[in-house]
This record gives sequence, structure tokens and C-alpha cells, in this order.
Amino acid sequence: MSELQETSNPISSALTSADDAAKTHALIAYGLMLAGILTGILWLVGAIWAMVKKGDAAGTRFEDHYSNIISTFWWSLLFTIIGVVLTFFVIGYFVLLGVWIWSIYKVIKGLARITSNKPYNLSLIHI
Repeated sequence: MSELQETSNPISSALTSADDAAKTHALIAYGLMLAGILTGILWLVGAIWAMVKKGDAAGTRFEDHYSNIISTFWWSLLFTIIGVVLTFFVIGYFVLLGVWIWSIYKVIKGLARITSNKPYNLSLIHI
């Protein structure tokens, strides 16, 4: 029965060399961002890594992971700046906490999907 499941699932098919390279580079970016949750500098390095390697991932099943990494970086940067400004009114601390939780969620969700050889957006799966 497991043999039937493997052949009917297009996601578990073998990765091409381009898919494998895209997956590896996305995993590096996710890992750097996860390590940078507390430090910030590795968060930036992970985002830059994804920006540099995004072109290499074009046409692979992992291409949208790069969009996730980059958009997570820019949105978290924007709301972190807003949160820092709003700390003078106390609400900024809640904004910063929300950004931190949201960022961790996005990175962990991406890691869970990429380690299962799935695109970030499951709606991109063509059966």
C-alpha cells in the first residue's frame, strides 16, 4: 500500500539537481533566520542569502520558499520599526512580541514544508 501512495504523490518524486540545490539554499536561509531570531544579524544574512539565491531557484518546486523568506524579512523589519516607535506608548511592546511570534511561525512553517519536499504554498501543487 505504501508503494501505491508513493507513486500517486507527485511531491515525493525524486528531486532534480536544480530542486536539490534550491532546497539546500532555502534550508540555509531558513536556518540562518531561525538562528537570527534573537541576534538580528543572522536574520539579515539569511534574508540576503535568499535574495541572492532566488534566481537560481526559478522553476523549481521550492521557488516560493524564497518569496516567503524575503517577504517575512521585509514585513518583520517594517513592523519592528513601527513597534520600536510605538514603545513610547507601551503598545509597541505588544507589536514587537507579535512580530517575533509571527516570524517564528513563518520560518518554522517553511522548514516543515521544505523538509517534506513541498512548496511553501500548497495551492501550487499540481496533481
